[in-house]
Amino acid sequence: MYIYNDIDQQLVDDRVAQFRGQMTRFLEGRLSEDDFRPLRLQNGLYVQRHAPMLRVAIPYGVLSSKQMRMLAHIAKTYDRGYGHFTTRCNVQFNWIRLNEAPDILAELATVQMHAIQTSGNCIRNITCDAFAGVAEDEVFDPRPYCEIARQWSTLAPEFMFLPRKFKIAFSGGAEDRAATRFYDIGARAKVSESGLRGFEVFVGGGMGRTPMLGQPTRDFLPGNELLNYFEAILRVYNRYGRRDNKYKARIKILVKDLTLEGFANEVDAEWAHLRGGPNTIPDATISAMEAFFAPPAYRDCEIGAAPADEAALANRQFARWLSRSVAPHRHPGHAIVTLSLKKTGIPPGDATAHQMEAVADMAEQFSLGEVRVTHEQNLVLPHVPRQHLFELWRMAAAQGLATPNIGLLTDVVCCPGGDFCSLANAKSIPIAEAIQQRFDDLDYLFDLGPLELNISGCVNSCGHHHLGHIGILGVDKNDEEWYQITLGGREGSHSSIGKVIGPSFAAREIPEVIEKIIGVYVAHRHDEEIFIDTFSRIGVEPFKLGVYGAKHGTAN
Repeated sequence: MYIYNDIDQQLVDDRVAQFRGQMTRFLEGRLSEDDFRPLRLQNGLYVQRHAPMLRVAIPYGVLSSKQMRMLAHIAKTYDRGYGHFTTRCNVQFNWIRLNEAPDILAELATVQMHAIQTSGNCIRNITCDAFAGVAEDEVFDPRPYCEIARQWSTLAPEFMFLPRKFKIAFSGGAEDRAATRFYDIGARAKVSESGLRGFEVFVGGGMGRTPMLGQPTRDFLPGNELLNYFEAILRVYNRYGRRDNKYKARIKILVKDLTLEGFANEVDAEWAHLRGGPNTIPDATISAMEAFFAPPAYRDCEIGAAPADEAALANRQFARWLSRSVAPHRHPGHAIVTLSLKKTGIPPGDATAHQMEAVADMAEQFSLGEVRVTHEQNLVLPHVPRQHLFELWRMAAAQGLATPNIGLLTDVVCCPGGDFCSLANAKSIPIAEAIQQRFDDLDYLFDLGPLELNISGCVNSCGHHHLGHIGILGVDKNDEEWYQITLGGREGSHSSIGKVIGPSFAAREIPEVIEKIIGVYVAHRHDEEIFIDTFSRIGVEPFKLGVYGAKHGTAN
């Protein structure tokens, strides 16, 4: 992983000192709330429903075991003993004291972490495929470019006060595991016919009030031109993006208004002035950055049958975990392991300080000290020898991190919702728990197969409900909490946005509604057909009929 140089460290340390001074002036009444708000937001500090919340960046989702231990320390020392991993690969602490925020940032800086630009109308934390560098289907590792883009975008004056927040995602595999078409800019690794590395670029994706899929503006962008082209996009957005209406200020609205062709032409005209300029990435810079992410010195492992395979034959629980939580690795004898943060009864994405310390232990013992955070709110150990999988499973199970539900119905993606967020219309966590309890039967979950369910407490869509096969959105209805259901969302190479199926439901009805939806799927699926494929084949009407009955079967 990338290691700070002296300049990086100085920048973060100076930022902490600057914010400490701003906090002092605010607490002493010398800085107004209106003046302080943009300063605290661009240092990741929110004022939530019950207490301040600090959002810490995990650039492109990569953590060292040392950094994970620091997060555990922050949780124990400054919060209530836990942290929440988000859909954007950040971690949030929901119960901090306002005056202690600078102290937390100072401690984070000692392990090369920060909260810079985790909020505000700027370029936010850059996200990436959680399997980058280890996936079997990888075109090339995009993390060096993620880090180059992170350095370029951090505190860049031109992009600190954009019309609205701005999000960038990279994917390196043949399969898009980073939901790139749901971002303001999505970049998918691609190699030209001549062997040149570059990216397919999508612009104008996003969820929220008006969900849209990113549209292709470059079929192939040479890697050296990445920053120049990104800067061209942002300059066009800065110039023409709406600033009079925050609901119409995202770049997706601008792309729609200008049309894809018109927007792409504006970007190309701007790029013509930037191409080959100072921000062109030299090959030497790319090579130097790639050295930080070079494959580690893997230990020799048996390529044939491993003890894990033998143990699976005798232990059904372990076998289930292998089938859902362990993915193929590009290096023989190794595996990619996903640790589930979705045990029934625990808010999705939450991890206690004790669990974080245990994950750091497991990373050091089995994964060369490295952890990844996924946008599905789970954790990944990317370098596990297969011969140690059984031992790892036993340790993870003891910590409540081995629920074999990755990609299944109870692997719920969920924002904190109305329990914490002052923007939320409805609670998310109780809905997630009710669904998990209703379907807390592994035999049934395995029979259903892959099924993604996402919950958001408001239209800001922090739970990414638009990309769930089943999405749930909290809405305000006469000052009461109700929930809309969407079906048909999908990420990956065939991305689609879920559509609302009809009138909303009270909270108590949601588990039964989900059961009805699943009943329609079971009744119509072909052998081995997963939920989203059945939905794509039969359409929404059978699901409407199953949920609302004949009277409302075609409700909008």
